[in-house]
Amino acid sequence: MSPAVFSHGDLRLYLLSLLAESPQHGYGIIQALTDRTGGTYTPSAGTIYPRLAKLEEEGLVSKTVDGRTTIYAITDAGRAELSSREGDLAGIEAGLTDSVRLIANEVRQSVKEAMKSLRADFATAEKDDRAASKSRPRTPGDDERIVSREELHRADAVINAFRARIRTDLRTHVARGGMLPASVVSDLEDGLDAAARGITTALAALSR
Repeated sequence: MSPAVFSHGDLRLYLLSLLAESPQHGYGIIQALTDRTGGTYTPSAGTIYPRLAKLEEEGLVSKTVDGRTTIYAITDAGRAELSSREGDLAGIEAGLTDSVRLIANEVRQSVKEAMKSLRADFATAEKDDRAASKSRPRTPGDDERIVSREELHRADAVINAFRARIRTDLRTHVARGGMLPASVVSDLEDGLDAAARGITTALAALSR
């Protein structure tokens, strides 16, 4: 995935630009790259840490250990290199925007194709169900089972739409520089858990 987002050597300069904004620990850098690309690119630790080590060897980055956390910061030499390559950085950011847009388009196309395939599978299954229904005696529960399958498909669509909406809202908020407090995530987790338990309870009551 990395070559599709950053050309050779570009990630090195982009890391300096991130550290010029503020010191970061390794995970913070990975998260920042994920946010800046709208979630289309998440580098591995094996991609980031060797580059940070190389920048440190070159005197462009320094690191301090705070407990179990290693904080990386840009040095004066790093700022000087960044300043001397402003044009290159602008080109990287423009290319990054284009790459992210391309990847996002590919993802949307994949989702569209997957949904098309899913609808086709549903149509085939429904056709098979109708054929099977005609070949066997009809029972009082047939209509209820058909309705249940239709509602299950609708429930799947509702859940997927909700997941996509919440994920998009959260990623967009963070990508724009917004804060995401742990309390908000905890409230989301509690709310989803309560909803899941409510559905489980309702289904259990229907089974009695």
